[in-house]
Amino acid sequence: MIIYSGSKSDFMNEVVEDTIAYTIRDNILAKMHRTTGDSEFRSWVNSLEYMYKVLNDDEIPTNSGIAIEYNLPNTAKRVDFLISGFDEYGNAHVIIIELKQWEKLNKVDGLDGLVETFTGGANRRVVHPSYQAWSYAQMISDYNEYAQNADVQLWPCAYLHNYMRVEHDPLDDPIYADYLEDAPAFTKGDVRHLRAYIKRVVKTGDDNEILYEIDNGRIKPSKSLQDAIVGMLENNPEFNLIDDQKVVFERVMELSRQCEKDSKKRVLIASGGPGTGKTVIAVNLLARLTQEGVFAQYCSKNSAPREVYKRKLKGHRTRSSVDNMFKSSWAYVDTPENAIGVVIADEAHRLNEKSGLYGNLGTNQIHEIIRASRFSTFFIDESQRVTVKDIGSINEIKYWASVNGAEVYEEELASQFRCNGSDGYLAWLDDVLDIRQTANYDLDDINYEFVVLDSPQEMRDMVVKRNEQCGNARILAGYCWNWLRAGRADTNVHDIKIGDFEISWNLDDGEAFAISPTSINEAGCIHTTQGLEFEYVGVIIGDDLRYEDGHLVTDYTKRARTDQSIRGLRQMEAEDPEGAQRLAAEIIKNTYRTLMTRGMRGCYVYATDSELRDYLRGRAESACSYHVVGF
Repeated sequence: MIIYSGSKSDFMNEVVEDTIAYTIRDNILAKMHRTTGDSEFRSWVNSLEYMYKVLNDDEIPTNSGIAIEYNLPNTAKRVDFLISGFDEYGNAHVIIIELKQWEKLNKVDGLDGLVETFTGGANRRVVHPSYQAWSYAQMISDYNEYAQNADVQLWPCAYLHNYMRVEHDPLDDPIYADYLEDAPAFTKGDVRHLRAYIKRVVKTGDDNEILYEIDNGRIKPSKSLQDAIVGMLENNPEFNLIDDQKVVFERVMELSRQCEKDSKKRVLIASGGPGTGKTVIAVNLLARLTQEGVFAQYCSKNSAPREVYKRKLKGHRTRSSVDNMFKSSWAYVDTPENAIGVVIADEAHRLNEKSGLYGNLGTNQIHEIIRASRFSTFFIDESQRVTVKDIGSINEIKYWASVNGAEVYEEELASQFRCNGSDGYLAWLDDVLDIRQTANYDLDDINYEFVVLDSPQEMRDMVVKRNEQCGNARILAGYCWNWLRAGRADTNVHDIKIGDFEISWNLDDGEAFAISPTSINEAGCIHTTQGLEFEYVGVIIGDDLRYEDGHLVTDYTKRARTDQSIRGLRQMEAEDPEGAQRLAAEIIKNTYRTLMTRGMRGCYVYATDSELRDYLRGRAESACSYHVVGF
């Protein structure tokens, strides 16, 4: 959707008459039903006067196409300014300009493509403007069928018109060299340079034809994108499908093809416990559907699985079209009905009712996903609900499928590949945590290393040793210790303190906890590890789970103040004490069940409550002495 569209002469006249910002404001209200704030309005006035100066050149054709605020399809992102026209050979070109009012910025070491600047009333980490412009061009190139078929050449750049560039400027730091090469950044005083950039490819006007066709172009993954993602999966055994993973994969592909033929709306619910390969199937589906020309997206509430699997697909690439295929569960609040071919919702038990930073957007994330897609697949484990806001359930999905008139299909993933291929450990753990009664009272004949330690240092030593052997062992902890904001990026600031044992929560430094080699020095929480797996894990159980008088006791008041997963429980307890306690118990037990099933080969546990340690050791005693041999 283009908010403002016209020729260069139209744009120049509206700027001279001081009406351009009002036109954009009115068009946003009419097309998007959204009002415009004062700061955004002023930014248009300021930036578009600079663009008037840039375009005030007779060599730039008066009938060149101009678009302002182009909303990229099925995203909340808008391209600030576009110019279209033809070169001397009749080839179509579009200049993509990201406009910034920034006056200064700082580089951010250790994070790919990020800078720090004052925006939105505070200093924030945001993407480098050249990366932003490049990513917008890549999105159009990857998904706009007209741009692909007409071989439209896209030229991204950034224009920081208030920014005084200096020698050795952080904007030009070598860590951003690749982005600046693909999308140059122009600053204050660079009017002539930006003009030259435009005039190099726009020789004759197109009467806005190119931008009109792009705006109305069908969404379809490009051949280069199809080839790229399929190539990323090849020779990667981590993404191989076996047993009922293959069955579910083929069922989803079958239903997707039916939707393409008859345009009916369908929903598939694939349920399975930890380690059944839900995410592996999801990533394979994303690749195969894209290869078949289907507009497909992977979404999850937690960013951790998205970031880890993006990184695994990209390998050592810092930039990739894959980034645009992974979305937050928030992404579908305003997406039009059936705009996407297939949405693959991973960790569907973590979906929320409302979206947005303050939980004030949208109606229901399940509803929005089903509405936005012709076909949606939900991978779910109802025993992994770990916050008050988690509403994902099979019944909830079925309800919203009915509301949207979708046919519902169900598949179950029974085979379990985590925990050393043994369903017995999961059954034992469910019985131990009093989640459900099973026949697995102990760990006899179960080939899984489970050890209870009497100190957190012993536990850490075992995990570090395993990590030296396999490179994929991590320490995890229940959320019973505050996450200190001052030390979010400093491994020497220790949030978790138990006697003389200290460790930091996983760092907020842009590196995914699951794959960063330095993460062995920190502890991961439920939010950075759910949906992921390791060879071995060490788990610290805090005071929110204890063993008293022969029973497990949960106590949500022992959770950290910084833990948002139990927000609202105190108010709920005042209105419905029994219901609040049941929900708190479910969240706490599910949290530790999830943490203690992240390890494929072993789990080492330290509990702050000594009676809980004795209870866990007693339940696993026959296996414990056997498996620790040879460590």
